[in-house]
Amino acid sequence: MPFRASLRRWALMVALAARTVAAVPSPESHFGHAMGADRTVLDWARVVSYFQALAQSSDRIRVRELGKTTEGRPLIAVTIANPATLGNLDRHIWIQKKLADPRLTPPAEAETLIAEGKTVVLVTCSIHATELASTHAAVEFAYRLLTQDTPRFRAILDNTIFLLVPSLNPDGLDLVAQWYRQTLGTPFEGTAPPRLTQKYAGHDLNRDWYFFTQAETRLAVAQLHNVWHPQVVYDLHQQGPFASRIFVPPWMDPIDPNIDPLLAQECNLIGTGIAVDLTAAGQTGVVMNALYDFWGPARHYQAYHAGLRILTESASARLASPIAVRPDQIETAQPGFLPRQRSWNYLQPWLGGEWKLRDIVDDQLIAMESVLYQAATRREDLLRNFYRIGLRATRRTSPWAFVIPTRQRDPAAVAKLIETLQFGEVEVDRATQPFQAGGHKYEAGSYLIRMRQPYSAYAKTLLERQNFPGDPRHPPYDVTAHTLPLLLGVDAVAIEAPADVPLEPAAAVVAPRPPALSIHARIGVYQSFVPADDEGWTRWVLEQFGVPYVSVTNPDLIAGDLRRRFDVLVFPDQRAAIISTGYRQGEMPGQYTGGLAEQGAEALRRFLAGGGTLIFLNRSADYAVQTFGLNLRPVPRAAYDSPGSLLNVALDLSSPLTRGLPAQIAVWSEDSPAWDVPKGSAARVAARYPPSGILASGWLAGESSLAGKAALVDYPIGPGRVILFGLRPQYRGQSWQAFQLLFNALRLAPDSANTQ
Repeated sequence: MPFRASLRRWALMVALAARTVAAVPSPESHFGHAMGADRTVLDWARVVSYFQALAQSSDRIRVRELGKTTEGRPLIAVTIANPATLGNLDRHIWIQKKLADPRLTPPAEAETLIAEGKTVVLVTCSIHATELASTHAAVEFAYRLLTQDTPRFRAILDNTIFLLVPSLNPDGLDLVAQWYRQTLGTPFEGTAPPRLTQKYAGHDLNRDWYFFTQAETRLAVAQLHNVWHPQVVYDLHQQGPFASRIFVPPWMDPIDPNIDPLLAQECNLIGTGIAVDLTAAGQTGVVMNALYDFWGPARHYQAYHAGLRILTESASARLASPIAVRPDQIETAQPGFLPRQRSWNYLQPWLGGEWKLRDIVDDQLIAMESVLYQAATRREDLLRNFYRIGLRATRRTSPWAFVIPTRQRDPAAVAKLIETLQFGEVEVDRATQPFQAGGHKYEAGSYLIRMRQPYSAYAKTLLERQNFPGDPRHPPYDVTAHTLPLLLGVDAVAIEAPADVPLEPAAAVVAPRPPALSIHARIGVYQSFVPADDEGWTRWVLEQFGVPYVSVTNPDLIAGDLRRRFDVLVFPDQRAAIISTGYRQGEMPGQYTGGLAEQGAEALRRFLAGGGTLIFLNRSADYAVQTFGLNLRPVPRAAYDSPGSLLNVALDLSSPLTRGLPAQIAVWSEDSPAWDVPKGSAARVAARYPPSGILASGWLAGESSLAGKAALVDYPIGPGRVILFGLRPQYRGQSWQAFQLLFNALRLAPDSANTQ
């Protein structure tokens, strides 16, 4: 081609590209303000329409609705890559599938696919709706990536497939935006809303990654994780304002032994790379190897599916309002570092100053670019290691398999277990004939989950009992157990030696929706203006089992006349002081302040005198003991620590609370009370800790202090009764076996027909 013609063609291409870039709407033009500007919040509909506008103006982006959120909003995912890649996405999904299962792909073929493939990076934002900065960052980063021609951005577009979820919790995003605007310019500007920021799970939404109870979780797993098998998942969060400005991996100990060491090392690599890029950009207050451990699938789905899970935690402002942090407000100690001192993992302490929403966005933009650029430049390494991790999983030898025997107390719970495993892409087989394994006989139809499969790490961590390597001097960051057979009340047996078992793939199991329970009581569920995740889980469980209820707030209770309206009142897990006092005057608008106080306590006493039943779950039981003067001696909390574990209890099968249950079960204990019952007390103990062997899974300090103590008490008061749960029987919608304890308690309420 002649030089002049080539030059004209080049000029035409530049002009066309310039027009395309000019046509891409900026965030300012769409939202009316810059991202991260002081006192600005985003409405979800505007976020969705912005990404749709980007897709209409650029050939590097696609937008897809995954489905509807819990409250019916669209949950979207954005795909960004160069046009050639976007035009061939089915091919790249196929490559990911082939690399994810090394049994399908010999090493030579894998190398060919690695040379062709792209690093798939999934970035998820704002699952906690009060942590709103990352949706701002998502908007701005997408715009920059589509409009700025830099070597780093070209590498990202050419070598990665960038999947972006601007918010995993659109319902909460809108709730927070509405509340923020409502309180803007008042003394309550920047406070969190007085209700859960996700209808049922609240702050627990990011801990739903292995039981999949919520619509948002199921959509993200089914349509992103399980389709794309991303090599990297980067999840953006925010933390408190008075220590580091941002956390990045490496994680603190412990690391779940079921997470492949190669994967953990890659997390160290990428996280350290983020720290380097933040420091190079002049950002301070970067901490790593502190605060957060790498334990459990509740927060780390992809880590058990051969992909990295990267977390950053940015210091928060007051939602979108700036704050001023004095040097004396900086905390003196946090797990893994001292926020006022320089150390190898906190090289440039941040010691106070003004902190804004834009500061958070700036850090997150650097971190996003860092993750994606590292994924681009280490594309072949990440794809090859992804294949290697899957290959090592298919060679797992201990145990050989888990068996779920045919004969079980609750077939519906078995179906729920198998459905959960299959949803997480675990292969489940069924025995076509009786067989022997591990010295035991099993019937035909028993389920068998072999470990030599790509996602055996996920199956193993859910089916085995956890042994959390905790230290009483350094309590765990989060809960320590996730053993599904114990939570569901299903027998599961680990088989070490290979056995000759005739098998066929199990059909896809869909656990039947629980039938509506026959509970005739008129039920009220206490709803404090200080939101409690456990209250949301209580509502979710009742709705799943078709149990009608009414949410009851402080004014409803204080108004009195409770017995005419209710037969039973349920108090979810919440500290006694919050139930009693709630928000204090000046902390929130007046209609949301106060607790039950003495007027509410007296209303509850009248409710009991009228024959009503009060049910207190976990820490709310402390309120009952104090308010009603129950003759029980609480075990001092300082004597033991159960930060989220499964503990064995022995049940009194003569109690109506234990109807339909075996003599011993595992219950969920999380900062849970326990009681010594003095001689002469009216208390009837329905569940008691055994003399030894209390810990079933997880971690427990001070076990001897719980030995023989009461965990579930039925306490009559005149014609009424108070039922105290020293446990969480409906824990995050997971503890199916213990649900029965709660349902039995509801059935003990008097028939409303006899109280009219």
